[in-house]
Amino acid sequence: MSENDKNRDEAVEKELEGVPEEFLSDEPAEDEQGSFEEELAQLRSDLEAAKQETLYAKAEAQNQRRRLEKEVQDARAYAATGFARDILSVADNLARAIDAIPEDLREDSKFKGLVAGIQATQRELDKVFTNNGITRIAAVGLPLDPNQHQAMMEIPTDDAEPGTVVQEMQAGYMIKDRLLRASMVGVAKKPE
Repeated sequence: MSENDKNRDEAVEKELEGVPEEFLSDEPAEDEQGSFEEELAQLRSDLEAAKQETLYAKAEAQNQRRRLEKEVQDARAYAATGFARDILSVADNLARAIDAIPEDLREDSKFKGLVAGIQATQRELDKVFTNNGITRIAAVGLPLDPNQHQAMMEIPTDDAEPGTVVQEMQAGYMIKDRLLRASMVGVAKKPE
């Protein structure tokens, strides 16, 4: 050992004089060992809790994303609902106009073009409805469905079972799988 190393060792020993032995040992004291294990157990518990919170947060974020995607899809699918409701009165009036044309005028050469034009307009409107997922609700001959039909009156008849739709006063429509407008109908009842 060199003189320098000796002097250094002596200096270190002088500095360490008076320092308790447990601080100089590389082995942790018994109470420190227990404290260390408790701390380690607490950290593991905290880590597990943090993992659970992270999983819950990821699941909630995924659920929120799915809800937003569904809202966007619904907004796209049903965006035209208000406009479609408004245009139904145009379709009703167009159907009434066609129904009001007497047979003799339909064959009259002066009115034949007009009638053909009105009928073509109605076909085009029906095509636009179909392209946008708007469908007419079937009513006459079917049992009353309160989700699609609005009973306006009861009609005494032996020709149909009670509760069967026998007359349609106003057509009902669906937009995709939602009710746009209920059919206004007359329902059969037993005659008195």
